[in-house]
Amino acid sequence: MACTTSAFSLSFCSKPNLKSSSDLNPNSSDLFVRINKPANVSFRCSSSCELNPGRAAVSGASRIRGRICANATQVMDQSVGERSYGAPTVVEVDLGNRSYPIYIGSGLLDQPELLQKHVHGKKVLVVTNTTIAPLYLDKVVHALTKGNPNVSVEIVILPDGEKYKNMDTLMKVFDKAIESRLDRRCTFVALGGGVIGDMCGFAAAAFLRGVNFIQIPTTVMAQVDSSVGGKTGINHPLGKNLIGAFYQPQCVLIDTDTLDTLPSRELASGLAEVIKYGLIRDAEFFEWQERNLEKLMARDPTALAYAIKRSCENKAEVVSLDEKESGLRATLNLGHTFGHVSFILVPLDCITF
Repeated sequence: MACTTSAFSLSFCSKPNLKSSSDLNPNSSDLFVRINKPANVSFRCSSSCELNPGRAAVSGASRIRGRICANATQVMDQSVGERSYGAPTVVEVDLGNRSYPIYIGSGLLDQPELLQKHVHGKKVLVVTNTTIAPLYLDKVVHALTKGNPNVSVEIVILPDGEKYKNMDTLMKVFDKAIESRLDRRCTFVALGGGVIGDMCGFAAAAFLRGVNFIQIPTTVMAQVDSSVGGKTGINHPLGKNLIGAFYQPQCVLIDTDTLDTLPSRELASGLAEVIKYGLIRDAEFFEWQERNLEKLMARDPTALAYAIKRSCENKAEVVSLDEKESGLRATLNLGHTFGHVSFILVPLDCITF
């Protein structure tokens, strides 16, 4: 039920006039994804490296309580449309008394009430990085404080990049929180991509044994995957994400306007996560992606909003069934292990999917 036999061929790159894979320059930074069938995904390297395709399986199937199947919700074609600054689309992550909303829409950072209703104390710590701060920090601070003069906002700006997802960098968050005399009613706000979200969430889980936090993801990857579900943590020299906690946010606010400043390469990388949901559990969504890939790569706001919503619905459903990855949630790791290993062994610029 969750598979489709139609061929699917993708080419993600920053050159919109690229005609075919024969135009690929192996020395370029273009990322290509080519999927012939959802059940037959091959991997190969350009340049001098070679990777053999393998098969992946989920062990311990008897422990999986939910079914991996196509979502029955009808998938509608999304046409090009104007940006709408109305009420956001809301996807609920159902975790009992720890449930929370995911707000999705354009211009949400210009709607202060969305953030303010999830801030319960008078002190907020915004954690961001050197890339995102010049773009969106002022807007977030304004959204937190507009008409709310009793709230004070502290800021910590971290260096940008996966290599800084470590204990030394995390300590900068704790240093700022302690210097600012934050209490248990404070709220941490993660403003950035997956690295910032993971570190801020872990800091919130550990500071004073747990304080509230909010996710404001600014990349497709973070919006459809890492900001939802409560996985937080940092890397260790011996492995990725080995130190962390399952810790859910108060809300996730996805302003799709933040994707306007996302580099094309990062957009393509994030869309690979969108495709993942179609491959593993949502065949109709996969077929919609076939019809709307050009719109997604062109950053059509309507298509992007729909793809993010549908992805979050899939992620929220899996998390509600298996929050701490005892079975079903492991299927969401499709491609992650390969990506982590290849990132270490092979320069990213020479990999073609």
